[in-house]
Amino acid sequence: MPKAEKGNVVDVHYKGTLDDGTMFDSSEGREPLSFTLGSGEVIVGFDEGVLGMEVGEKKLVNIPAEKAYGPHRKELVLEVGRDQLPPDVNPNRGDKLEMQDPNGNRIPVTVSGLTDEHIILDANPPLAGENLNFELELVAVK
Repeated sequence: MPKAEKGNVVDVHYKGTLDDGTMFDSSEGREPLSFTLGSGEVIVGFDEGVLGMEVGEKKLVNIPAEKAYGPHRKELVLEVGRDQLPPDVNPNRGDKLEMQDPNGNRIPVTVSGLTDEHIILDANPPLAGENLNFELELVAVK
């Protein structure tokens, strides 16, 4: 059986859960995830988990936050006056919005808090600060 090596395109079925057992993503019912090992297409810990697997092999990997989406960074949480929002925007906690940086790049944010005068926007990735657990199955090495 071929082993997954850096530079290989691999197909992987996966189920991702948090430490409390909450499932956050799965390839169940879909095509497997296809990516090039070592290319930076997936988080470091996922890449490392697949490296060296054989086709047909299944395994469990625990990925610490540092090798996933990194720590939750307080400096990426912003308080913005409601008067800075377009008049037709009435956000709720959990809503996904976009901001623009000074260069015009779009930055996805999540509404994490609300007051009468402000909204709190979090630009951290949704899984920042979380350890991730994956059930992996290597389907193909190309």
